[in-house]
Amino acid sequence: MSWENAPSHICRGGDVRALAFCCPPVKPCPVLHALEDVDITPQEYISIKNEFGKNTRLGEGAGTCFGSLVWCCKSSKPCPLRDNVMRNIGMDENEYLALKKQLSDKLVNNKHDVEKNLELLSKTFNVSKEIAIKALQNSNNDLKTATKLLKMRSLESEELSS
Repeated sequence: MSWENAPSHICRGGDVRALAFCCPPVKPCPVLHALEDVDITPQEYISIKNEFGKNTRLGEGAGTCFGSLVWCCKSSKPCPLRDNVMRNIGMDENEYLALKKQLSDKLVNNKHDVEKNLELLSKTFNVSKEIAIKALQNSNNDLKTATKLLKMRSLESEELSS
């Protein structure tokens, strides 16, 4: 699989990277909170995804719920409409996930999130920004994984000092 640490869907508690797998915000749902977290409006979200679809094969998929693979969910979730379109255009799961990862990177303002995450990790675990940067880098900028790494580090330090 080409996006190894792909997040769970937003509606299942996934982080903001999962916006690549979300539908248009047509009803109240967790996607609206995720959009607030990345500081983009619902209209900007729609525009970014539509533009990405125009420039990639994710724009194909007239037979899907919203007329484009750009709006389709993660490939681990069963969907005969998405899967049929992918089969018809000769797109495999690796290509699909690689494109979704690119889309996710466009949607998530990584610089803003990384700075915010560095500050949070540094304060929470009382470590330098350099150590927080290393934890984020080792976790592909996934805050949950970085938190686990730093928690394990602090537990190891406690054991060594006792």
